[in-house]
Amino acid sequence: MPIINSIASWLMKKRMHQIELFMKYPIDVQEDVLRDLIKNGSETEFGRTHGFASIQNAQQFSQKIPLQDYESLKPLIERTRRGEQRLLWNSDIKWFAKSSGTTDKSKFIPVSQESLDGCHYNAGRDMVTLHCINNPDTQLFTGKNLALGGSFKTDNFDNYKSFHGDVSAIIIHNLPMWAEFFRAPNVDVALMDEWESKLEKMADLMLYENVTSLAGVPSWMLVLLKRVLEKRQAKSINDVWPNLEVYFHGGVSFTPYREQFRQLFNSDKVNYLQLYSASEGFFGIQDERESDEMLLMLDYGIYYEFIPLDETNTQPSTKTIPLEAVKMNIDYALVISTNAGLWRYQLGDTIRLTNLNPYRFKISGRTKQFINVFGEELMVHNADTAIAAACEKTHALVKDYTAAPVFMNEGAGAHEWLIEFEQAPNNFEFFVSLLDESLKKQNSDYEAKRYNNFVLHAPIVRIVPENTFYNWLKRNNKLGGQYKVPRLNNTRIILEAILKSNED
Repeated sequence: MPIINSIASWLMKKRMHQIELFMKYPIDVQEDVLRDLIKNGSETEFGRTHGFASIQNAQQFSQKIPLQDYESLKPLIERTRRGEQRLLWNSDIKWFAKSSGTTDKSKFIPVSQESLDGCHYNAGRDMVTLHCINNPDTQLFTGKNLALGGSFKTDNFDNYKSFHGDVSAIIIHNLPMWAEFFRAPNVDVALMDEWESKLEKMADLMLYENVTSLAGVPSWMLVLLKRVLEKRQAKSINDVWPNLEVYFHGGVSFTPYREQFRQLFNSDKVNYLQLYSASEGFFGIQDERESDEMLLMLDYGIYYEFIPLDETNTQPSTKTIPLEAVKMNIDYALVISTNAGLWRYQLGDTIRLTNLNPYRFKISGRTKQFINVFGEELMVHNADTAIAAACEKTHALVKDYTAAPVFMNEGAGAHEWLIEFEQAPNNFEFFVSLLDESLKKQNSDYEAKRYNNFVLHAPIVRIVPENTFYNWLKRNNKLGGQYKVPRLNNTRIILEAILKSNED
């Protein structure tokens, strides 16, 4: 173990030097990334079609290549899944991260070996590096990392095999041998397909392990941790895993869940480190212990462009700006080009830059998850913050929620919220008023529409029974780490489906 710690320490110092370089020279690093991407992409069908060989700089890159989304790239992706290669990227791709929203059809995002090594595995090393640099007395390598991941399946196309599944499962399956030494549980259990059986098996296997770190989506990690507590008949996770020191989390906002984890851990020594990862790539890591901002990771083989959000709310904008032109406190829709063959791909997420030296940001929402029926422009980060503020003052704990507009035939409209409480507020009416006031404080458009109830009435909040959202996900075959309850929707489709499933 001392040898492992020495090697790990050397690798972390080396990597920290590289991180400091891209923090100091961000534009140069992104230009290098783009040049490398263009060089590799020029050897593909997509690159030949769009004249990659003649592209000399970022301006030409954005001029020659139209913005893409999944539907525009889908024909090439589907051909790749069936065995054709060098269509989007210049190495063989057999792995596809299945990304599925609650209403959208499944997407199959290509995962190249270059993206595994240069993006996802680099990110894994970096999140450990940043945690250890910020915590010099760490004992992380004396125990195991409990990673809550998904599963994958094999596709057979005319005797050609490719594979699809949750990106976490793809990462676990392809991990280098040395990394397995620190991970738990064993691969057979970690990659089980049936979600409820997997959680039960994981809880059984990890009861007496020395777990020093956790990684996974907060909503699903809570389910696992509560099962562990039940099986050990313990009051806190600290009683089960006394050496636990960090929880690496991402996938959904941590804000509504923070208090629940604080109570479950019952320990001030557990750190929370936020990650921004997706099927399409790994984009950000919290690099400062006392801040929930994330450092934009610029050397993972991903080139970034940005669209100011106000341009995406009307007609989709085809004009992007590069990293050097972004400003703080503006919501931007992300456009990425990656070392797995996603070219000028509109990710669907929005971020807000909080610092430009180095580039740090917060996730502000998704371009498809907002409510703007009445001009209120309500974003997911507004909703998460308001929920947390109302919980804090009413001693409530929210397990899950969603919200949608109410269309009035006459007079003003409203927002309807479905909330499942882990612990109900001590004063429900006060909770609702706090929710409303917090939204007003954060969002001037919402505040203006709420003035005198002219456009928007006060929120309509409905408490739904225990496991409402879990049962809805299960009924729709959406149990697993890649599936999340949509927080906001501009239509009532999802909200009505949840209400209906609750009645059946």
